[in-house]
Amino acid sequence: MPVEFIGMIGTTDVSETRPAAGPVVDADYTRRFARAHEEAGFDRILIGYGSGTPEGGQVAAHVAAHTERLGLLVAHRPGFVAPTLAARSFATLDQFSAGRVAVHIITGGHDTEQRRDGDYLPKDERYARSDDYLDVLVKAWTSEVPFDHDGPYYRFADYHAEVRPVQQPRIPIYFGGSSAAAYRVGGRHADVFALWGEPLAETAEQIASVRAGAAAAGRAEPPRISVSFRPILGRTEEEAWERAHNILRTIRSRAAGAGSYVGTWRPIVPVGPDARPQNAGSQRLLAAAAKADRHDRALWTAPAAATGAAGNSTALVGTPETVAQALLDYVDIGVSTLLIRGYDPLQDAVDYGRDLLPLVRQEVARRDLAGAAGVSAVAGNAR
Repeated sequence: MPVEFIGMIGTTDVSETRPAAGPVVDADYTRRFARAHEEAGFDRILIGYGSGTPEGGQVAAHVAAHTERLGLLVAHRPGFVAPTLAARSFATLDQFSAGRVAVHIITGGHDTEQRRDGDYLPKDERYARSDDYLDVLVKAWTSEVPFDHDGPYYRFADYHAEVRPVQQPRIPIYFGGSSAAAYRVGGRHADVFALWGEPLAETAEQIASVRAGAAAAGRAEPPRISVSFRPILGRTEEEAWERAHNILRTIRSRAAGAGSYVGTWRPIVPVGPDARPQNAGSQRLLAAAAKADRHDRALWTAPAAATGAAGNSTALVGTPETVAQALLDYVDIGVSTLLIRGYDPLQDAVDYGRDLLPLVRQEVARRDLAGAAGVSAVAGNAR
């Protein structure tokens, strides 16, 4: 099966090592950033969600107007608009983009961040609400006739949308999380379940939990799995590690980083009573970092420790060949989608397209061809 590559864009030039340059919404930069991913061969770009950042659907519409084939993965938090309205919004965008939209459901892992948008539900209830929300969203995209819905959080009568997605039967759903509630809800609804980049053994454990959640929901096929990393490349191993340590020093010198796509105006690491992250994904990354800085072939967890594991913050360090093999190690345990973004966001996307994506895709294609040949040989011998 071909591997899917996802990048990530923002509307201004910023990262943990780069203070924001320009306005919060820089239309020209956003266009160039998206086109760089398209030209690099990425399948999709993730447009993140933050309580104070530009609205992702509007960003996606701008990107769609300036690209030809690039998929749009729009992060979306249930609970702030009605699921019927969200269904129409995404279906409309899918129509205008000729079927390029996917939705990444972010239930929300930090109470303080949620309250900035007026959400005071505790975490477990947020996941229960997401479950109900996704029931409505899917019905709104797929029902041929008006329907009623009477769930624990949403109630509608005689709903029917005139606008439907281009993609059939519906827009793909990605889902993120690393808690038992996330495995349960995402296992039931997700087409792709998104994880942050942990060591191989811990990632395999999470994949098993996602599949168990899907089985408990009665699904015949579990979600596909996405894992995200921050690759740091060099022409040699030494050059890659020198660059990695320079990145780490810069992050530390800027008190856990200069900013991010999902909140450039506040510190990445919370201070005071919120200093320990509430979300399970960040806790897991910090636990991995506490065990060791380096894991497996090329995984480096020091940036996660330095940033409080705010977002996907573990790196793969090495030459393109080393990092490609490290990504393939995750493919070997069941990963089919790889989300990668760099600390020099635009230039790294260009470099990944030139040096990294082709290596992974060529090896995956070679394996698929060898597997198909093996199946044909077995079938021929059985005749």
